[in-house]
Amino acid sequence: MDATKFKMGWMIVAFDLPVTEKEQRKAATRFRKFLLDDGYQMLQFSVYARSLVSHARMQTRMRRLKENLPPEGSIRALFVTQKQWEKSYVVYGSPLKKQLAEKMPNQLQFW
Repeated sequence: MDATKFKMGWMIVAFDLPVTEKEQRKAATRFRKFLLDDGYQMLQFSVYARSLVSHARMQTRMRRLKENLPPEGSIRALFVTQKQWEKSYVVYGSPLKKQLAEKMPNQLQFW
């Protein structure tokens, strides 16, 4: 990705982790807890998202994901701009109910 063209947006992380054995389940739980502690929101059980404001932050998040992934797991990370995110559809159960996508969190700037 070209850092000079970076736009604010969302990093979506989808993952597969084995959970057939007790230690694997513990590792999967630790990874999910890491994601929540690192500022991600759970969209679905194995799909999390986090807002990003710079290319450097995306690189940092990717490094942290790699460091915390259990050895037998796999991750797919995707970046979408805020405009693309706002066009997503969120539909819940029966009767079907549409909901707006999450808003970009407020950012504080320190100079």
